[in-house]
Amino acid sequence: MKEYRNPWLWVPTLYFAEGLPYFIVNNISVVMFKNMGMPNGALSLYTSMLYLPWVIKPLWSPFVDILGKKRRWILAMQFLMTISMLALPFLLPSASGSAIASSPLFFVTLSLFWVTAFASATHDIAADGFYMLGMNSNKQAEFVGIRSTFYRLSSIFGQGVLVALAGFLETGTGDVHMAWKITLLVSATIFAAVTIYHAWSLPFPEADRHADTGNVKDVFRDFVRTFVTFFKKKDILMAMMFMLLYRLPEAFLVKMMNPFMLDSLEDGGLAMSTESVGLIYGTIGVGALTAGGILGGVAASKWGLKKSLWPMASSLALPCLSFVFLAVFQPENQWVTGACVALDQFGYGFGFTAYMLYLIYFSDGEFRTAHYSLCTAFMALGMMLPGLVAGYVQEYLGYTHFFVFIMICCLATVLVTGLLKVEPEFGKKQSIE
Repeated sequence: MKEYRNPWLWVPTLYFAEGLPYFIVNNISVVMFKNMGMPNGALSLYTSMLYLPWVIKPLWSPFVDILGKKRRWILAMQFLMTISMLALPFLLPSASGSAIASSPLFFVTLSLFWVTAFASATHDIAADGFYMLGMNSNKQAEFVGIRSTFYRLSSIFGQGVLVALAGFLETGTGDVHMAWKITLLVSATIFAAVTIYHAWSLPFPEADRHADTGNVKDVFRDFVRTFVTFFKKKDILMAMMFMLLYRLPEAFLVKMMNPFMLDSLEDGGLAMSTESVGLIYGTIGVGALTAGGILGGVAASKWGLKKSLWPMASSLALPCLSFVFLAVFQPENQWVTGACVALDQFGYGFGFTAYMLYLIYFSDGEFRTAHYSLCTAFMALGMMLPGLVAGYVQEYLGYTHFFVFIMICCLATVLVTGLLKVEPEFGKKQSIE
């Protein structure tokens, strides 16, 4: 068996395969059920529950490291996701509107999304570990940008291309359910092809070995110590508040963004087609998000985390005003809508940089990797909890007042930013050279 393969043969496709199921589970499911007429309350509740595997994945991540080879974990999880995704088109509920949530097939569909979500979260653990085993440190640094680029491309494909395809098919066939069945079948077929390709292309690194069974007890002990030391860290309560509340406005907004664009003018929405939503949110929005993240990285390396906090917190919170504008005026010009979405996503990408940099800062010390994983669990929880109720809040308030409510939530971002304590020089370029 060949131990080394050119990273260009597997790194791009591995990170495309890491991103695609995430966006299918957490984004495409929202648009699909909305197209089928599911009310916003039930929509946000059920789809937000799908975040849970990414919240709790630190509970089993140590065991992925010691039980079996990461290459086998990757292929096994990709095979499981392929089977689950292939089953989805054939088991979609035929009901529409509020009747969807009471349909037996809806819970079968939701279960398949759950299987895909748990497999995807496990795949993330194995893929990130395998990345470090399959190349030397120089190659790892060289391909950091490549892996990030192809993860973003999976976002554009999942939130943009697939959603636009569903909209095109819906217009052509006049059948929403058939349009999504074909779209899901296309995505499953592509993922199946990637899985088969990886069975050949993934290398067999010497370091990817079974752990000795004698190490299991030590790993479990360290697993417990990881949690104990994490919750004993200095300023842990403040850190948890920051992780959960810094993104509170965006956590409410992101769950209702697509439903708002799809809903009728009479219901307070923008009455956009599914194709247009795929174009604006899945391509323009993702592009602006990426640009904001790149600029945020440049700014953080120049200013450091402490000086970056307020500009980045402001850029995350204030662009939410653009959705108040959209809800009040309901513009028919899609360029105006696209500009507002781009502004919001650019600001979110720029502001999110401070959040990620703080996770690195807080994770420093013993068990750095494991503590960072716990921080990302709180990050996912901070998105999941508001999402569970976002739809019900919107149904009660209406879109205009819902977006005003989001602006009030910006006070939480201001509060936790003002209370945060960080070293002045952390994050500056010279401090890490």
